[in-house]
Amino acid sequence: MILSIESSCDDSSIAITEIATKKVLYHKKISQEEQHSCYGGVVPELASRLHAVALPEILKETKPYFGKLKAIAVTNQPGLGVTLLEGIAMAKTLSVLLDIPLIPVHHLKGHIYSLFIEKEPILPLLVLLISGGHTQVIRVESFEHMEILATSMDDSVGESFDKCAKMMGLGYPGGPLIEALALKGYVNHFELPIPLRNSPLIAFSLSGLKNAVRLQAEALGGIEGMSEQDRADLSASFQKAVKLHLIQKSKKIFAKEEIKDFAIVGGASANRYLRNAYQDLCDEFGKTLHVAPLEYCSDNAAMIGRYAVEAYERKLFIDPNAIDIVSTKKQQSGMLL
Repeated sequence: MILSIESSCDDSSIAITEIATKKVLYHKKISQEEQHSCYGGVVPELASRLHAVALPEILKETKPYFGKLKAIAVTNQPGLGVTLLEGIAMAKTLSVLLDIPLIPVHHLKGHIYSLFIEKEPILPLLVLLISGGHTQVIRVESFEHMEILATSMDDSVGESFDKCAKMMGLGYPGGPLIEALALKGYVNHFELPIPLRNSPLIAFSLSGLKNAVRLQAEALGGIEGMSEQDRADLSASFQKAVKLHLIQKSKKIFAKEEIKDFAIVGGASANRYLRNAYQDLCDEFGKTLHVAPLEYCSDNAAMIGRYAVEAYERKLFIDPNAIDIVSTKKQQSGMLL
């Protein structure tokens, strides 16, 4: 079995995955959403302190599995430096005390392998990764070869949802709140700009759209002056603009790529409105859509464990004394590390 740890942002999570069957034998996640909601976003130092409390509590429940563990896996990049360190410190300690190998896991690769929890990989694959920190299209040829085809020039999809929700006084996390409110709104009530609509660039950009939402919210009187219907209409209009932007750029990629399997991963992939739009796009281009179970869309240790099974079979281990945060920066282009 492999014990995996995830602490890249505001979710403390540990999982136990059986190597031979790839089954998740144990998985627990403690969310920090309530503690961060009053700030309208994640406060790194607070998140780190909460991880320091939550991770050891979860670890206690995994002790019955210790005798059968063959490796420890941990997210080591990218993410918030102070929160990654909490998981890395625990992983190093367990690796040394139990005298078993340590496997570092790239967080974005973990999201890709959330598609294959308790399944065999489906490769090659085109992947749209939309989360709080990233918006990317990745061509996954194999476990060893993943290439970024398009990425965000500024804000990610998840980040934009969170910030626009804050502008409307909805709370945190913004994605589920905007999605629910949009169901009560009129998608064409506000004419918001579609980012890079007339640009040949195959890239994503949401900062301009986010600013347009801010200006519209201010025109409606701000948080205090907006009615509930105003919030619903603005949520629906914003969500529609995001969808059109993603679909427009994805069409350009679909026209060039012959790979027939396409997937959406990351926290924002739980948005059913976006899932439905991509189902229609895949039908149009003759591609098969794959999505991770809703419980594994956001950050979790089960996806880290699933990737680690593949890494374990390839003996991709690292010295516990050497593992560190390689990079907390967003990958912009080229190969996914």
